[in-house]
Amino acid sequence: MTRLILASQSPARTKLLSYAGIRHEVLVSDVDEDAVQARYGVTDPHDTALLLARAKAEAVASLPEAEGALVLGCDSVFEFDGEAHGKPYTAEVARERMLRMSGSMGVLHTGHWLVDCRDTDGPADSDSGPDTENPDDTPERPGTGATLGHVTSAEVHFMEMSAEEIDAYIATGEPLQCAGSFTIDGYGGAFIRKVDGDPHTVVGLSISTLRGLLGQAKVGITELWTEGAVDPAEVRAE
Repeated sequence: MTRLILASQSPARTKLLSYAGIRHEVLVSDVDEDAVQARYGVTDPHDTALLLARAKAEAVASLPEAEGALVLGCDSVFEFDGEAHGKPYTAEVARERMLRMSGSMGVLHTGHWLVDCRDTDGPADSDSGPDTENPDDTPERPGTGATLGHVTSAEVHFMEMSAEEIDAYIATGEPLQCAGSFTIDGYGGAFIRKVDGDPHTVVGLSISTLRGLLGQAKVGITELWTEGAVDPAEVRAE
């Protein structure tokens, strides 16, 4: 059975995969994002998203628990007025950003990095074919050794927001841990007029981009499908 590990603690990303019926595990990376950016000196929002996604994926891929799996790291960076905006962490920073964003537009960049940790010397062919009675016992195909990434970007257009609405939104705590100080799949969706591009990118993980990366690693996304996608009504927000 092909294993996919999500190297992210984001509840939004794991819920997105679950809604899409994609079987996965979660293993959080211990990456110091500020240290990584300082080391490589990357300031471009597009490149920063990819750099951090790669750092997270490679950190988890180095762990014993990742042996035999595919590891996906993701990171999102919001570009506004030429500046890179990560998580605001404080109400003051979130408020300043949102007042500027009101009625305007920015670009959300989500970096994806996939590392194939499967054994490259595994059985390439099997005379017996798949074990239809015990599919979990079917020999795994060899890994590709792939380590590859892609950035998917989407324009986010905001409605006019009053100072009272911004303060009420910040009081929920939701925007403090989100790149750009907003979400599309929570309270923040009320302030987004439209998205030009893959909306999943704004959540933090593009399913179509994941499909493309898996294909380069010789894995079909249907191999990761569960029997059915999760009913969103059955999932509770963390």
